[in-house]
Amino acid sequence: MNKIILAIVGLPGAGKNEVTEYLMKKMNWPKVYFGDVTFDEMKKVGLEINETNERKTREEIRARLGMGSYAILSIPKIKELYEESSVIVESLYSWEEYLEMKKEFGDVFKVLATFSSPEIRTERLKNRPHRPLTKEEMISRDYAQIENLHQAGPIARADFMIVNEGTIESLHEHKSSFKCFSLFIFSHLFLSISGKKVSASGNSASTCVI
Repeated sequence: MNKIILAIVGLPGAGKNEVTEYLMKKMNWPKVYFGDVTFDEMKKVGLEINETNERKTREEIRARLGMGSYAILSIPKIKELYEESSVIVESLYSWEEYLEMKKEFGDVFKVLATFSSPEIRTERLKNRPHRPLTKEEMISRDYAQIENLHQAGPIARADFMIVNEGTIESLHEHKSSFKCFSLFIFSHLFLSISGKKVSASGNSASTCVI
């Protein structure tokens, strides 16, 4: 059976964590979380896990291995899981990480971007129970991730896109959600690359609106 390595990307509040959990549950695929690289390094050197040490460790890793470092250090784990199954990649941020994954896995590596308007994301982040953000904090976070982490590149080059302007309930409960996701996977895994497309409720096979 054909398999893929699927990174799920998006700006804060776009719903990438929800989409990741949804697909893990529905597709029964394992996940590689790039952030584990930070925690593994902290455990190795005996650092207490807190936000200050996490930031310091991330900066040291990127200073040593470059902006593609989290992909480079996660590739062995991805390869191991890929022997048995398709794999979901969480927390791919930088353009350099994208390039490392493309260099290693070629067309097997795909990106699914989640998009929500700034207004929708502002409301979600303002009201979330864990680490809520004001509108100003969200804008600052957006700019920092685009300018410092080069996050726009993987989003712009995404193979699939989910326009996620609805609620969590609409993502989990609306019957068309899994239909769209399934068509994404079907179009890649089972159709030839001759340009054939599968449509979902009038949308192209690469775009799903929820």
